[in-house]
Order: sequence, then C-alpha cells, then structure tokens
Amino acid sequence: MANLNAGSAHPIDLGFHALADATRRAVIQKLHHGEAAATELAEPFDMALPTFLKHLKVLEAGGLITTRKEGRRRICRLEREQLARLSGWINAYEADWRGRLDRMDAMFEEGE
Repeated sequence: MANLNAGSAHPIDLGFHALADATRRAVIQKLHHGEAAATELAEPFDMALPTFLKHLKVLEAGGLITTRKEGRRRICRLEREQLARLSGWINAYEADWRGRLDRMDAMFEEGE
C-alpha cells in the first residue's frame, strides 16, 4: 500500500489516492447503502483485520469515510461531500476537454 503524507498532501490527492485501490473502492460501494461496522466491511476480503483497517485509515485520511466507536465496534460512514468534490474535479476537466474537442471538430469542418 502506497503511503501519502496526510500532513503535506492536498485533500484531493488523498481522496484520489484512497480510490486508487480496488478494496477501498469496494468499501465505498458498500457504504453507499449505509453505515457498517469495520468487521462487516472486512468480511468479503481475504486479509487479516489489521491489514483491512489500514485501508479504512487511508479512506479516512482521504476524507471519504468517517469512523466512530460504538462499544467495541468501529462504525464507518461514507462522506458523500468529499466524493462529490472528487467527482466535480473530474467533471470540470471533462467539460474543458469536451470544449476543446468541439472546437477542434469545428476547425476540421471549416477546412473541408
């Protein structure tokens, strides 16, 4: 697992870093349905719980989830606002490139 320094990295970098791993994306997908205990989230994965908890820490550092203790359980919740920020960042670049491609198409049509 690659490690970004949470103290010096930009929040958007931490968010995309968190989404760069299939295990963490699966956790995000599961949390779309609602809060879940860390142990419940870990069940489908063939890894030790301490290893899985490192994935949760990366998601938390990326602002994509929050966790809280309820007795002996750690409950995880999706932070939809951070997911929306990441999506907005991608959408802004997509709109820019779409505009560039449209202008290029127009130039080619004028040249014909």
